[in-house]
Amino acid sequence: MEFPQRKKATEKMEGQIEHLRHEMAAIRTGRASIGVLDHVRVDYYGTPTPLKQVATLAAPENRLLTVQPFDPKMIKDIEKAILASDLGLTPTNDGKLIRLPIPPLTEERRKELAKHAKKIAEEVRVHIRNIRRDVHEEIKKGQKASQMPEDEAKKAQDELQKLTDSYITKVDEILKKKETEITEI
Repeated sequence: MEFPQRKKATEKMEGQIEHLRHEMAAIRTGRASIGVLDHVRVDYYGTPTPLKQVATLAAPENRLLTVQPFDPKMIKDIEKAILASDLGLTPTNDGKLIRLPIPPLTEERRKELAKHAKKIAEEVRVHIRNIRRDVHEEIKKGQKASQMPEDEAKKAQDELQKLTDSYITKVDEILKKKETEITEI
């Protein structure tokens, strides 16, 4: 039997997993990934615009990203935005294409990135537990209002805990995969 709040809890927890995946994609590893450029904003006629909306992004090699602006006049603005983004990448261009060589990570930087990934994962775990707490409160209120018998409320709480545990496990798996990416040379 499903408890009434299961769908809402699942949707919210799934949203946290998507958020985690997005955040992990933005953490730079030793390999080229266009996901690291997701947070770069370019001044496009006075409006901060995501880089992927003003250029074609590609990772043609393991240690190289390329950015090809739709408008070649944007090259200087894009280079400026990449340098300001604190990614540690140095752009070079030939007038049409910006190349971003990905330098190998130092051991110290790898440890910093792994620590950052753990912090993000822990924040998502906390959000998932908060979702569990909120739904748990709804179940209690439903029980007090005599809308749900005590045994059903207990089953719903047990099912909610299992759901929470499964999402915490997903967070751990995503974190482990990212840590492996970061520490591999």
